[in-house]
Amino acid sequence: MNFLNNKLHGLALCFAIAVPAAYLGKLFPIIGAPVFAIILGLLMAGIPRSDIFQGGITFTSKKILQYAIILLGFGMNLFEIFRVGSQSLLIIISTIGTALVVSYAVSRIMKIDHDIATLVGVGSSICGGSAIAAAAPVIKASDEDIAQSISVIFLFNVIAAFLFPTLGAILGFNDMGFGMWAGTAINDTSSVVAAGQTWASASGSDTALNYATIVKLTRTLAIIPICLGLAYLTSKRKATTSEVKISSIFPMFIIYFLGASIINTFAGSHFDFFQFLPAIGKFMIAMAMAAIGLNTNLVKLIKTGGKPILLGLICWFCIAVVSLAMQHLLNIW
Repeated sequence: MNFLNNKLHGLALCFAIAVPAAYLGKLFPIIGAPVFAIILGLLMAGIPRSDIFQGGITFTSKKILQYAIILLGFGMNLFEIFRVGSQSLLIIISTIGTALVVSYAVSRIMKIDHDIATLVGVGSSICGGSAIAAAAPVIKASDEDIAQSISVIFLFNVIAAFLFPTLGAILGFNDMGFGMWAGTAINDTSSVVAAGQTWASASGSDTALNYATIVKLTRTLAIIPICLGLAYLTSKRKATTSEVKISSIFPMFIIYFLGASIINTFAGSHFDFFQFLPAIGKFMIAMAMAAIGLNTNLVKLIKTGGKPILLGLICWFCIAVVSLAMQHLLNIW
């Protein structure tokens, strides 16, 4: 009862915001429910509210977010990902490494906050908002840092969805080449699908769409080693002693995400309800993004937005170029 008394009002508020956000996300998939949820949360953040909401809002932005990532694991089939994704593994590793190195180097040069730089780098290199959602609790990022990073990733998701098919035609891609490029160089899954669908409509074949989607899902698996690595580095950076406890290194929700992926791979075809769990997880992410919006100072977010946007642009450009170079080197394009 104490849990309900402390959390129920905030949970209900985040749920109420996530419902229209999810609906708008279906109408405009290129934007997606998480972005709508953050926007609605930001707009409501300026409205005075009772302290009884804060416990549930904080719980949603932290714990509900972790539970959502676990449920996303039930949408992963490791066999399918390894079968197709192995062909793109070298390119994926190259682009992820590029984004992380570039985000670190540029953030040092431009004096950008460490947590924002980490989230923008992870979001650019792996899977946009989902990667930011997974990495944020690992590095203990603030809600404002999360909102800032999500906004940056969203901006370049929208640009990429419209720009990539045109650039692909100019560069003379075949279906497989464009699918590889879109899958490795566009941040978020929704924008990968949007760009792939645009290309498929023009070419009359779903090859690029299917290939881009599976390559993108392969990138998603990088959440696991990246988050474990971030957990170790964060533990060392924030530890008060030179000794880092093993228990503090492993974010358990990432381990559970991997477990959910394994369960779905071997048993997903036998249990129909598994297919609904990722959808529930996506709705819970929208709830968490609403909570983050409610906890964010919109004026401060706008004032500090310039440098992170430039960082996102540089990361995005470098990833796209490295993906092109690797495809040319491997004779895929």
